Amino acid sequence: MRRSSTHRSPARFLARTLPGAVVSLQPGFVSPCLASLHRDVPDREGWLYEVKFDGYRIQTHLVKGTPTLYTRQGHDWTHRFKPLAQALAALPANGIILDGEVVVPDAMGITRFENLQEDLSTGHTGRMHYYAFDLLYLDGFDLRAVPLEGRKRVLTAFLEGIPSPRIHYSSHADGAGPAIFAQACADGLEGIICKRADAPYRSGRNTTWLKVKCSREETLPIIGFKPEGNRVASLLLGRRTGDTLVYAGKAGTGFTARMAVDLRRRLDPLVVARSCVKVPGREKAVWVNPDISAVVSYREVTAQGLLRHAVFKRVADKTG
Repeated sequence: MRRSSTHRSPARFLARTLPGAVVSLQPGFVSPCLASLHRDVPDREGWLYEVKFDGYRIQTHLVKGTPTLYTRQGHDWTHRFKPLAQALAALPANGIILDGEVVVPDAMGITRFENLQEDLSTGHTGRMHYYAFDLLYLDGFDLRAVPLEGRKRVLTAFLEGIPSPRIHYSSHADGAGPAIFAQACADGLEGIICKRADAPYRSGRNTTWLKVKCSREETLPIIGFKPEGNRVASLLLGRRTGDTLVYAGKAGTGFTARMAVDLRRRLDPLVVARSCVKVPGREKAVWVNPDISAVVSYREVTAQGLLRHAVFKRVADKTG
């Protein structure tokens, strides 16, 4: 049943006045705008800065009270985020498309991807939150051609007064980008996203959105592990230099208990008698063929080519 106009947010009147707003039927899944990795924070006018969440990118659609939550690849994951879907169903709109992130914060409020992975694997949804950072469509108007600062103005107005404790507006700051980045790193965040305030929403990878990470990230082959019972206590990693595989160091944190057991299950069939690379010192480990790679984050690489403060993030997709 169509919702009455009294239920709809007055933000729709602001949306239709913005330059670039186009009368349109609600589109289906929209290929998301993807940020390009950048080493430095833009330090000039015209940029907005947001926290980089460590969660799942999710695009939410609402059509006459029916919510659908899509992954970055366009898969329907509504059934995996039922409490969030219920909260989104109550939003004051007949039709809306939000771009945002599903996260699980830790006790300090820092979002942790491994926490979200564990909750999804166990079906636990009580800790999940949705942070909306962009608005693509609202009640008959496609807003993708509207400059970002206009889309955010409407999104802010739309989410004001929303009673759900699960849905939040992802706030931004402007000016002093390097200082904002430094504070984010000091607070233990993953990094920030820098966005052109005047840019339309463009699907695919582009440079109007930049991600700057507090730590670097790399995909490296697993060459061995240190066991602990039926789980992995730490991983030994390699790095390919041309046709040669060299030792790159260890990652001993970042695992949940479930992830550590799953890694052991995956690596046990690959065990070999000797290391496939030369490892300095007398490192004791269970060696494996380097058929599985891990995504790890780290602060820096030493002069010896070893990772410092390496943290396991996830097993890499076979596509890399």
